[in-house]
Amino acid sequence: MPVTGDVSGGETEFLLAGPEQLADVLMVLDEAAAWLQGRGIAQWPPRFEASWVEASIGRGETWLATVGGTVSATVTLDLADPVWEGTYGSALYVHRMAVRRPAAGLGAVILGWAARMARERRREALRLDCVAANTRLRAYYEQAGFAYRGDVSVAGAPGQRLGEGPVTVVSRYELGLTQRRGGLSSGRV
Repeated sequence: MPVTGDVSGGETEFLLAGPEQLADVLMVLDEAAAWLQGRGIAQWPPRFEASWVEASIGRGETWLATVGGTVSATVTLDLADPVWEGTYGSALYVHRMAVRRPAAGLGAVILGWAARMARERRREALRLDCVAANTRLRAYYEQAGFAYRGDVSVAGAPGQRLGEGPVTVVSRYELGLTQRRGGLSSGRV
């Protein structure tokens, strides 16, 4: 599903990741995690374990984005998220969105593509969360048109969702997709 983006002058293409792309997904996640850690941002663990992403790849929820044929980003789109349990409305949930540094700026293309995917699935919203202490990322999502929907505590290290372990406070964000004649539409993304 090619999508034209204005990143590094190349076309952005989104490819469903299969088990054979596990190493590519982990490479992008680990590079992004290292970059965040180097800036003192505890958004994710220093490295991702294969077992943390294999299930989402197996369910057909994890994607790779290439720019000019180079693996440049990954994102997982889920149909449910326990962090949002009890929240009204159908949504698509963005998880583990990571961009390699040479493709900085690709995040906006990914969010736009994810919003289109949500519309195609007749979802009312695109939702995501991030570590509450990551003020720069929170501001980024707000500038992209996402509305803050409160903080919640989750068990597990940053980037994990476990039934036990350390507690991380995450901020929830939502981009409403409204019904319009001829289909769904949204704000800025």
